[in-house]
Amino acid sequence: MLHSLTINSIAARAVLAPMPRPVRTASGDILAAPLVLVDIQTNEGIIGRSYAFAYNPLMLRSLVQFLRDVAPDLVGKAVSPRERMRQLEKRLTLVGWQGVAGMAVGTLDMALWDALGRAANLPVAVLLGGEVKPLDAYDSYGILDIKTDLAWIEASVASGFEAIKIKLGAGEVANDIAVVAAVRKLIGPKVRLMIDFNQSQTTASAIERILRLQEFDLTWVEEPVAADDLQGHRAVREAVHPVLIQTGENWWFPRGMANAIAARASDLAMIDIMKIGGVTGWISAAGQAEAASLPLSSHTFIEASAHTMAASPTASWFEYLDLAGAVLTERLLPNKGKVVPRGPGLGLEWDEKAVHKLAFE
Repeated sequence: MLHSLTINSIAARAVLAPMPRPVRTASGDILAAPLVLVDIQTNEGIIGRSYAFAYNPLMLRSLVQFLRDVAPDLVGKAVSPRERMRQLEKRLTLVGWQGVAGMAVGTLDMALWDALGRAANLPVAVLLGGEVKPLDAYDSYGILDIKTDLAWIEASVASGFEAIKIKLGAGEVANDIAVVAAVRKLIGPKVRLMIDFNQSQTTASAIERILRLQEFDLTWVEEPVAADDLQGHRAVREAVHPVLIQTGENWWFPRGMANAIAARASDLAMIDIMKIGGVTGWISAAGQAEAASLPLSSHTFIEASAHTMAASPTASWFEYLDLAGAVLTERLLPNKGKVVPRGPGLGLEWDEKAVHKLAFE
């Protein structure tokens, strides 16, 4: 059946999925994940599933409508992710790949790969030449209030996580220092600590803050300046060496990654599977990371990213941040700080009662 799957229909539904804990960032708080659930029905009875993370509920209706509008172009075509990518690239050349169009393409690609995995009764990781194996994960947090939130960090370490990431940059530098000092004291010297500025700083302020924080043994500093400011990232990277700069979650498709590598904007690479172009885009990105000797990490989308990370030659840290668990029949949970991809396909099964309850109209 694997060689003969044909797209019959594409459905898109919006939900607001409550998260296990809020994610506070320098740009605002995320209390519930705005998601678009995609189902690709095939003539052969196989359904491929995936979801898009819209970041803001304001994007949900536009993304759903775009997916519904592009669906007729794909109906009747083979479930061939790379060919469908080429088809959509040709169709959307004048629109560009960023924003709604790029999110839709990456999400559709993931669903196509899920369908292939289900048809073969294999995890996508295996289809990609990898294997189902535990991945080293870090627990991902937003901006912390050290008066109320440190118990969460303590619980993460107690459960087996050997790395923690926190967000900074919303207040004064003194506050960032106090938070990092408190977290480092709590987790001790052996647990890795990453920090994420979420694009909140200027080049000068990023350099100042990182230099003042370097004593806390940081594994990386993420997106210190605007994501598209490649020269700014390079300037920060050169000024704060040997502290490592991490970026990539806002690289759009493999070409965006190539531009960043050429600009020497980052010591590391963090890939967002939706923005990089789904599984198909990730394959190209993983090849670039290997060629450039860049350790590769994932950004959210834990269910799908577990498969692509398991097949990536330079796989490093896996970000654990549960966006979709509230609408799944079974959450993908860590075990002693590790995550294992599940199948068949990407291992996504919707809890239809929860989807109905959490529907965004």
